[in-house]
Amino acid sequence: MSAGESGVRARLGDWVIAVGVAAALLVTGLSGQRSAMNLDLLGHALLTAGGMALAVRRRAPVAVLAVTGLCAAGYQAIGFDVPAVAYLFAVYAAVRAGHRTATVAASVAMLAVLPLAALASGLHDTGEAFAQARGALELAWLIAAGAAGEALRQAERRADEAERTREETARRRADEERLHIARELHDSLTHQISVIKVQAEVAVHVARKRGEPVPEALLAIQEAGREASRELRATLEALRDDDTAPPRGLDDVPELVERASKAGLEATLTIEGRRHDVPAAVGRTVYRIVQESLTNIARHADAATASVRIDCRPDALAIRVDDDGKANPITAPAPGVGLLGMRERVTALGGRLRAEPRGEGGFTVQAELPVEQTS
Repeated sequence: MSAGESGVRARLGDWVIAVGVAAALLVTGLSGQRSAMNLDLLGHALLTAGGMALAVRRRAPVAVLAVTGLCAAGYQAIGFDVPAVAYLFAVYAAVRAGHRTATVAASVAMLAVLPLAALASGLHDTGEAFAQARGALELAWLIAAGAAGEALRQAERRADEAERTREETARRRADEERLHIARELHDSLTHQISVIKVQAEVAVHVARKRGEPVPEALLAIQEAGREASRELRATLEALRDDDTAPPRGLDDVPELVERASKAGLEATLTIEGRRHDVPAAVGRTVYRIVQESLTNIARHADAATASVRIDCRPDALAIRVDDDGKANPITAPAPGVGLLGMRERVTALGGRLRAEPRGEGGFTVQAELPVEQTS
């Protein structure tokens, strides 16, 4: 059951209890003895108000405690010899909510006020008034209501503490798993990427030293090695919760497009709309979508051109990456790990993603990410 459904059921239960208590008080009041004050209508109103106030006892327990107490004293003074049932419910709710001092103070005041209210009704002498007050609010029932509320409050606090402990344990295990993944990535990838980067840089250096032209592919390998090293370092730092290196985001997209152009792909970038601040998670997702799309174009599309378009809307960011490669609707490629990863990122942010061949040829990746505006 969700938290919303549980809250609705609890409120419905409160109203059922409130109506039931109010009805019981009215029935008791209608069948009981009256004073000669001819204030029946006011008495019935106080009985009803005292019962119906219980509907909001979870949200305002102290206020309900005061209202039910005043109503009980009022209908006792008018001459309705009805037990203060609603007040006992209010005591239970107030103690359960943790308002013990206010409950004790209000209950002591009630024990003093009810005899005076019984005397004011004119139906009793002093002895009968105290007996009537004692019957209306038995001390044992008052203590029982308070004790029940306190017991339930303690049980709920222990349950909250147990839940918090479970969350802390799960968080600690997640931290340990992140560190384990970071170590594995470092051991398995860092060395190999470093070797590729160093060999590419040496080859470029030797070619330039000899006065030979440096192939564009070799320069692209050199730059890709550097970028892979930066990306791996940033990933490891993120896994270790190290915030010294800011994550890649929307501001780094032009660098991606420029690097793709240097690698031989005619790539263009267009940013439309009014640029505004976006959450870090959205910026990272935009960067990853463009990065994965351009990587796929370079590796699989056999394309000559690619266009990246980012539309900055008031409530969303729209990204579109198109190429003129060999993909078509008839021979649509199977989605790989990269596309699945993009879809998971976009879905996690509440956005939508389309990745499919275009009718005129080539492939398109379109994503829309919601952006919450801050005032």
